[in-house]
Amino acid sequence: MIRHRFAALVALAAVTLSACGTTENPGGTDAGAADEQAAGGPVTVTDSRGKEITLDAPASKVVALEWGEAEMLVTLGVMPVGVADTEGYGTWVTSEQLDDSVVDVGTRAEPSVDSVVALDPDLVVLEETRESNLVEQLEEFVPVLVTTGSDASDNLERMRDDFTMIATAVGKDAEAKRILADFDAALAEGKQKIAAAGAAGQSFVMADGWQDGNAISIRPFGEGALVSQVAIQLGLTNAWQGEVDEVWGLGQTDVEGLTTIEGDDVRFLYNASDGTDVFADGLADNRIWTSLPFVEDGRVHRVTDGIWTFGGPKSCEQYADEIVRIYTS
Repeated sequence: MIRHRFAALVALAAVTLSACGTTENPGGTDAGAADEQAAGGPVTVTDSRGKEITLDAPASKVVALEWGEAEMLVTLGVMPVGVADTEGYGTWVTSEQLDDSVVDVGTRAEPSVDSVVALDPDLVVLEETRESNLVEQLEEFVPVLVTTGSDASDNLERMRDDFTMIATAVGKDAEAKRILADFDAALAEGKQKIAAAGAAGQSFVMADGWQDGNAISIRPFGEGALVSQVAIQLGLTNAWQGEVDEVWGLGQTDVEGLTTIEGDDVRFLYNASDGTDVFADGLADNRIWTSLPFVEDGRVHRVTDGIWTFGGPKSCEQYADEIVRIYTS
């Protein structure tokens, strides 16, 4: 699953994303418009394409074709009627649970248009990185809201913009403001705890990986990756200086490439939510891996399973809590 996403990311490495999605009234809806929306009146939102999406009423039957957007909907109190790869969501995302009623509409790589349309949704939410023909196919039957999904130039702000845009579409502006305020407060509190533990300014590298035969591929998260920006907001420093793509802020290397990581305080964090732990198992007898300073000194940490590294405010808050636990224990 991670491998499939990575293949798409490599293809996108030279692509520069357009500006993050914005709403018609970002944070400043006048009282009359707010009252109309609260009463179920028309909603207009401008998505990441710059396209205005107008709904007769806030969407309540929504299909999400990416897990981050599905998580955002649940956070806002709107259980999606359909999600791509619900089983995978249950493995990789634990910040917000899906109900048993949520219909699986196919894989994230190839969702089923027929399955989506059969649910008669008010709205379909998908990411800008999707192939345009899928958007065109869906728009023949249902309004489609396209989020940015990722932007390594400022992924935290991008996440906030996507979340706010979705909130407007489902009539949950007030809830979104409260949730984002709570998230900012959690970051501030976490930063204080790390500083109090004397860990401010210390370094990290976040990565995931997979094994194909004897070959192990590693994907480091650069400074622009969403979870890296969370850690940086907590007062830490990203030690990965290798090349990354412009969309997700992700790189590609092998175990030898990890020898370029510098710093006596670096902690190496990794995700293995699917149960395949290439770092503890696949590299156990690899001399390059075992000789790395952070491995020798016991500064390797498997992140708690089910923290989605491409999620919304709740997954980001989960990750922040995990970082605080690691750097203050």
